[in-house]
Amino acid sequence: MTLLQTLGRWLPPSKPVRRPFELIYAADECPPPGALSLLALQHAATVLALIAHVLAAAKIAGLSLPQTHSIVAMTLLGMAMGTALQAWGGRWGSGTLLVFQPDPMMITVAAAAIASYGLGSLVQVSLIAAGVTLCVGPLMRHLRALFPPTVVGTVVCMGGLGLVEPAMRNALGVQASAAPAGGLQIDGVSTLIAGATLASIVIFSVWGGRRFKLLGVLAGLLTGLLIAALSDRLLGLEWLQGAPWLALPQPITPSFNLGPEIIFAIVLIATLNQLDNIGCLIVMDKTDNADWRRADMQMVGRGIRANGASDFVSGLFGSFPTAPSSANIALVHATGSSSRYIGLACAALLLLVALSPLLTMALTLIPQAVLGAISLYAAAYLIVSGIEMIATRALDSRGIFMVGLSLCAGLATMLMPGLSQGLPEGLALLAGDGFVVTGVCVMSLNLLFRLGTRLRASCELDPRQGPLNHQLTAFVERQGAAWGARMDIVRRAALAALEASEAISAAGGGRQQVIRGSFDEFNFDL
Repeated sequence: MTLLQTLGRWLPPSKPVRRPFELIYAADECPPPGALSLLALQHAATVLALIAHVLAAAKIAGLSLPQTHSIVAMTLLGMAMGTALQAWGGRWGSGTLLVFQPDPMMITVAAAAIASYGLGSLVQVSLIAAGVTLCVGPLMRHLRALFPPTVVGTVVCMGGLGLVEPAMRNALGVQASAAPAGGLQIDGVSTLIAGATLASIVIFSVWGGRRFKLLGVLAGLLTGLLIAALSDRLLGLEWLQGAPWLALPQPITPSFNLGPEIIFAIVLIATLNQLDNIGCLIVMDKTDNADWRRADMQMVGRGIRANGASDFVSGLFGSFPTAPSSANIALVHATGSSSRYIGLACAALLLLVALSPLLTMALTLIPQAVLGAISLYAAAYLIVSGIEMIATRALDSRGIFMVGLSLCAGLATMLMPGLSQGLPEGLALLAGDGFVVTGVCVMSLNLLFRLGTRLRASCELDPRQGPLNHQLTAFVERQGAAWGARMDIVRRAALAALEASEAISAAGGGRQQVIRGSFDEFNFDL
């Protein structure tokens, strides 16, 4: 780990920010070797468990074990590259601890592409997704108005809600019951494994103190694996016999024959995925800055560029598309450590696993109950983070409808999967995904409700209409909600307006007062 500390001298500098008091190790602080190793191991173990996304796509597509192994190894190389670029920072990274996972939103469309057009089509899937990401990155500084915290927070919240159902199924071992009532059958052993895993994470994270708080997710993972081993739920150990420790992964021979409906679905999902990408980057920016007020869109653009670059390079060899891991963001919160040195160490561990066939095969042995418990923890963190982002802005009736209707549309899609039946295949893939539906709705409603919202407004204050302080406060609150300004800024603006009005009246003026206001996402001027 001394090598990482030496490399730190050449790390691009981060912007100066005030360190949050709750962090044990902030972004630019290098933990001691022991803590660094432990934290990097936890992040690597957490994201390696999420390789299940690739396994799910491979199972749907009907791939053989050697084909699945090739995709897993190449995907791990892409995850290591993306994690390293994000931690390094500079022009091709955000300089934050963002660990990458296989993109869960691409499971259905990638599996459909492989099943219909062959394994080589995965290369085209990844390259298209990377191209969309690279095109969006440079535009982020100009798209602030399209992605306010209410929009991003809604998508982040929906991302957490979308994890609940599969996480609970995995945690409880739920299977369709053979009973005539068509109920659900819960597996007691899976429930025990998941419960012990989640309980360990919570106990260490809440009551572990400064030292043991760092062990939360790793302790939960080891507890779950131990109980699974004692209950004979670790299956497939015979697959590891004879597997070499080190070997170069086999690239996938590319093919470029995807149909237009699959290409359209990939482009739309990749575009909407940028909302989740933006949300993860903003959450990390907020975690590292005690004085956070608004998103640093230049940093967000660099972070998105790192995602696109790593996907493009690794996609040439057959990697699955990647995205920031929300479970690892939850781990940052649980451990109180956002040091980017941890990201560099985690990337080195992912690279080591990618070059080891024995380790990549062992990833398939992690029980679903353990994955379910970790996903539940991530879901809880995302839901609360999304709500916090939404609540930072004042909301009028437009904002309430935008957030509420978008979440209703996404939840309806999740709870009523038959809604997308009868649509063309490409549209059915999109309309059946609650995350996609929520993203489309919230962006569309944001654009729609901006119509008729002026960035400048004025109001004549008439003493005959009531006390001036009531009129001033009503104007500031009404316009602050219409413009989506932060709640604390609206309150401070209202107090400043009242003080100004009192000073004018004390100076002998005030027979006729007019208040004018404007907002440009940076300044609230009165």
